[in-house]
Amino acid sequence: MTVHPSLEPYADAWTHSIEAITELVLPLAESEWNRATPCPGWSVRDIVSHIIGIECEQLGDPRPIHTLPRDLRHVVDEFTRYMEVQVDVRRHHTAPEMTSELEYTVIRRARQLRSEKRDPATLVRGPLGEQVPLEHALRLRAFDVWIHEQDLRAALGVPGNWDSPGAYVARDLLLAGLPKAVAKGAGAPPNSAVVLDVHGQLEFMRTVRVDATGRATLDKSPSLGPAVTLTMDWACVHGRSGAHSRPAAHRCARAMRYGRRTAASPPGSGT
Repeated sequence: MTVHPSLEPYADAWTHSIEAITELVLPLAESEWNRATPCPGWSVRDIVSHIIGIECEQLGDPRPIHTLPRDLRHVVDEFTRYMEVQVDVRRHHTAPEMTSELEYTVIRRARQLRSEKRDPATLVRGPLGEQVPLEHALRLRAFDVWIHEQDLRAALGVPGNWDSPGAYVARDLLLAGLPKAVAKGAGAPPNSAVVLDVHGQLEFMRTVRVDATGRATLDKSPSLGPAVTLTMDWACVHGRSGAHSRPAAHRCARAMRYGRRTAASPPGSGT
């Protein structure tokens, strides 16, 4: 899709998920747009509004001038306030208005990605308006649309795409934060190891090793005597790992913090 090989996996993952989302919502009746989703305070309409709004920002469109109501209990900080503007401004849009804007936005974004000639390191507008490298921005979009595709599938009772290209982007982003979560967030002791063993639709095993200085690294080699082994299904790992919930890396940190009593557990034991 692009002239830059480093961008292609993220563009492909984004395309796969955004097309799946479009197929999910096009046939919905008006009432189905109001279904609650795993995102606190957000309906099906709200998630689609969020996706439309962020993609419009990536296209360079100005953000809407809009004052949020004061009774939105799920809006708790600067990040959620920023994200809510694009959602609340569309909260009373009809199903045809939503699908029309979604389709038009996807066409514009797909055209932008197909003709992308900027260097992956080029600074572009990020999630909160800050400047981030183009490659990072597209990686985050691939992650976000896959996560919200799963939110919509959960709300509509249509499971699927657990191992799609977006799932692999999500896996890699979650694993990237795991060493810091284990070493800093959970305070894993020096010279220890934590194993994450994931099964299900997307299977993988990773070991976080904390050296004598407290520095953590991630590798694919198993540990013979881990302090903790976390064994779980992929659905549990990604679970609610978007902006509205605790990422899997943080859940692993929590398990380490409260699971140190398992340090004497036999190798391969779960917690």
